[in-house]
Amino acid sequence: MLSRVGSRQRWAAADAAIWFLAVYMAVFLRYDFSVASLQKGPTVVAASISALSQIVVGSTWGPYSVRHSLASFEEVVDLARAVGISALPLLLWTLVVYPPPLARSTAIIAAMLALLTMCTLRFVRRAYWIRRSRRRSGTRRALVFGAGAGGHRIVRALLAERSSQIVPVGLLDDDPAKRRLRIQGVPVLGGRDQLAGAADSTDAQMLIIATTRASPQVLRDLSGAAAEAGVAVKVLPSLKDIMTEQPSINDLRDLDLADLLGRRPVKLDLDSLAAQIRGKRILVTGAGGSIGSELCRQISRFQPARLFMLDRDESGLHATQVSLTGHGLLDSDDTVLADIRDGPTLVEVMQRCQPDMVLHAAALKHLPLLERYPLEAWKTNVLGTLNALRAAAEADVETFVTISTDKAANPRSILGYSKRLTEMLTAHFGLVERGRYVSVRFGNVLGSRGSVIPTFAAQIESGGPVTVTDPNVERYFMLIPEACQLVLQAAAIGIDGEVMVLDMGEPVRIVEVARTLIGMSGRRDIDIVFTGLRPGEKPQEELFSPTENRRTTVHELIDAVEVPALDPAQLSPGPLTHQQAGDWMRAAASTHPAHPAEPMCAGSVTPGPGGHDRKAPPPVVALPPAL
Repeated sequence: MLSRVGSRQRWAAADAAIWFLAVYMAVFLRYDFSVASLQKGPTVVAASISALSQIVVGSTWGPYSVRHSLASFEEVVDLARAVGISALPLLLWTLVVYPPPLARSTAIIAAMLALLTMCTLRFVRRAYWIRRSRRRSGTRRALVFGAGAGGHRIVRALLAERSSQIVPVGLLDDDPAKRRLRIQGVPVLGGRDQLAGAADSTDAQMLIIATTRASPQVLRDLSGAAAEAGVAVKVLPSLKDIMTEQPSINDLRDLDLADLLGRRPVKLDLDSLAAQIRGKRILVTGAGGSIGSELCRQISRFQPARLFMLDRDESGLHATQVSLTGHGLLDSDDTVLADIRDGPTLVEVMQRCQPDMVLHAAALKHLPLLERYPLEAWKTNVLGTLNALRAAAEADVETFVTISTDKAANPRSILGYSKRLTEMLTAHFGLVERGRYVSVRFGNVLGSRGSVIPTFAAQIESGGPVTVTDPNVERYFMLIPEACQLVLQAAAIGIDGEVMVLDMGEPVRIVEVARTLIGMSGRRDIDIVFTGLRPGEKPQEELFSPTENRRTTVHELIDAVEVPALDPAQLSPGPLTHQQAGDWMRAAASTHPAHPAEPMCAGSVTPGPGGHDRKAPPPVVALPPAL
């Protein structure tokens, strides 16, 4: 609370009066309560000198030269310094003059009395304003979860801001040692399991989560209990996310899904990323999609020489260019309209762009559709990736990164089978080609197009119901920016032929995500309907197959596994039906062929770096004719 009760000059006058009276009280105590001693001239002189010194010293070095929070530690320190310096003239006078005009202990006793009285006056004044603030009319009453440092900060801030429309009426904390604690007069009412009762007894309309150490499960519990109690939820960010050291009502934000999933901040090795990207020519396939567009934005931070964005979706390309440049003219060579199914076109694009790195994010990803149309997964995910790999090899690309999915680990769906084959094809090119070929595997990405979050949000907006396949389904989640950052990091540290697996944290039940979004919407009339698992869908996803040997890498959030290499010559060569495409991918992904002892691709052999032999790749795979 700022010291608004009167100006600093009025506080100076009050402290001077306190000093004057403190000298008289010290003399009165020292001389055994003798009234005659108070009438002596030296007493008047000593009181006047001390009072004047307090004004001069306090105005020069504080506390009147700055505006402190009332009764804060900083103000008490400044007061103590001013009182100590102000006592020096009186102390020197009694020590130098002989016989002393007053007892030599007068300065010390008076200083202690003055400081005690000044502090007491400020504490009383602050208590008055706190009590008055808690009785403000027209405010929303709030419970604060967390009686630690964050709770102290937000309670003080809310009570200090006279214009604040939020007033704290109680605290909650799971630590039993804090049950009798009071912060600025606001009591701790219990733990999170007492939220409903505390909200009812205090008429609270809001819950402020003021602890940065709460686990995702605690946040989900609080969110659910708050929704049941009809209480809105706000979050106090950590100090590193607040521009000022003192939080205010403006710093409070809504609880979001990232809080509930508990994603950890990603720490990047900026040096390795900069060395990998700065001054290089980068090509991103699928640049109009959720992952591809964010990859482009992340790459642009590291000053590549050129960034080529390739997609078959012209609207997606337009949106990505707007997000990067502020315009969507689509008039530069950086935007490439092409289909990865078209092998010859990819070869022409790679030869023209001459990229140093290719990030292959183009893919079909919707599991139910691919279960119905497996031939489309074959054409795009398998043959399209093979086309990109071969075109990159012909262009002597230094690094090729295939974006894969957790569904490729121990696959059970057409999407998983097709992505498993892309990992195996990439591993093969890592064995036989000059460049570095790696895959990156991760799970669901929050907010990506077609993911559960936008779907649930749309269902809630339309009045429900929210559809969930099964109450026990769990999935791994990541934020789009952190997924793309880790993809770039994996590209920088990946070893030829390996699959880099991103740490996805703990899996989250989809039904909890649905309940959380419903609670955050404030709607209580939205039902959840369970529709049953779809063909190919697993209740729990896996990041690693049982047969894969997991190893750590130099980055704490990235592990690596080896996958069998699949020679393109082993792919089914002729036209396929949907049924045949599904059967072939299922069989090929399930056989786990061993690494070939000898090259299986036809072509001339030339020595390449890293001990690998580089082969002239066979012609680009021809797409099966349409059915």
